[in-house]
Amino acid sequence: MSLAPEAPVRVGVLGVGTVGAALVRLLSRHPEFIVTAALVRDPGRARDLGARPPRLTTDPDEAIDGADIVVELLGGVEWPTALMARAAERGARLVTANKAALAEAWPTWRPWIEAGRVGFEAAVMAGTPAIGPLTGALRGSRMHALEAVLNGTCAYLIGELERGVALETALAEAQRLGYAEADPSLDVDGWDAAHKVAVVARMTVAPELAWSDVVPRVRGVRGLTPDWVRTERAAGRRVRLVAYVEPDGAGGWRVGVEPRSIAAERPLAFLADGRNALVYRGDAVGEVWIAGPGAGAYVTASAVLADVLQAARGEPGPRPARAVVSPVDASPTPLGVVTPSLA
Repeated sequence: MSLAPEAPVRVGVLGVGTVGAALVRLLSRHPEFIVTAALVRDPGRARDLGARPPRLTTDPDEAIDGADIVVELLGGVEWPTALMARAAERGARLVTANKAALAEAWPTWRPWIEAGRVGFEAAVMAGTPAIGPLTGALRGSRMHALEAVLNGTCAYLIGELERGVALETALAEAQRLGYAEADPSLDVDGWDAAHKVAVVARMTVAPELAWSDVVPRVRGVRGLTPDWVRTERAAGRRVRLVAYVEPDGAGGWRVGVEPRSIAAERPLAFLADGRNALVYRGDAVGEVWIAGPGAGAYVTASAVLADVLQAARGEPGPRPARAVVSPVDASPTPLGVVTPSLA
C-alpha cells in the first residue's frame, strides 16, 4: 500500500482500552491521520480520547470498511484473528499488539507477515524495540542463543520473594496495585512470556515453530519460594523468569519459559523491576542487550503508532526467517545461567 502524501490516512481501531485510548490520543497529534471509527463493547462508557475523538461503534465492519490501516488491540485469539482476516481481504495494512493471536494462530497470520503487511513491534516488549533489531541489523549474524525477561508482573513477584514475602501474599499485593489481573494465570504461569518468545523465535530462526511445540516447555513462577530465591541471591545469583530460544542438540531450536538463576555478572541479573530485556548472542555480532520498559499504555501505544506511521509510508513490516536457521553451535555455553532444580 502506498498512500499519496496529500491524502488523509484512514485508520480503523479495534479495541479502545487503556492502550487503544492512548493510541487515539497520540494519533490526534498527527493531522495526516483520521480515525474513521473505533470498535468498543460499550460506546456509552466515559473515555479520554483526546482532541479528535473518533466515532465509537459496536460493529467491527464500521471500523474496518474503508480503512487504509486497521489496528487490533482487542486481545484474545480467534475473534481478533477473524476480524483481521476481514481487514486483510479488504486490502488494509494491519497493525497489532496481540502476542496471543500471533503465537497461537500463526498459520493464519504468517502469510500476511511474510507479505510485509503486518506491524507488531508492540507485541513483544511494548515500546522497547525488539522485533525491529532482530529482523534488521541482527539478521547479519547467525544466532547462538537468545534469552529474555518479558513479563513485568513476574519480575515484581520474584522481587517480593527476595524480600521474604510469600508468593500468594505478593500476588495479592500485585493485584491491588494493578500489576496483575484478577485472573493472573497468563502472567504467573508463564503464558504471556511464552506468547512473546514464540513470536521472536519464528521471526529469527524457526518460522515453522508450532505453538504446540512451545506449550510443554512453559513454566511460570508458581512453586517458587522465598527460601530458594533468597538462597540464590546470597550465592550471588538472581532468579528471573526467562524466555529462551536455544539449540536443542539435534540441529533445531528449543523454545520455552522457565525460572532460572542468573549469574550476578549477567545483564538479566541486574535488570530493574518493571523493565524487560533481551540478550541476543550471534556469531558475528557477539552479545547484544536490549532493555527498556515493557508495559504501560503510552509505552505500548508509541510502538503501535510507529507501526502505523511505517504502514502509512508504504514500508513493509518485518518478515520472518525464510527457513529454519541451523544453530551455529548445537550446544553453546548458556548465557551465565544456572538452571534451578525445583520440583
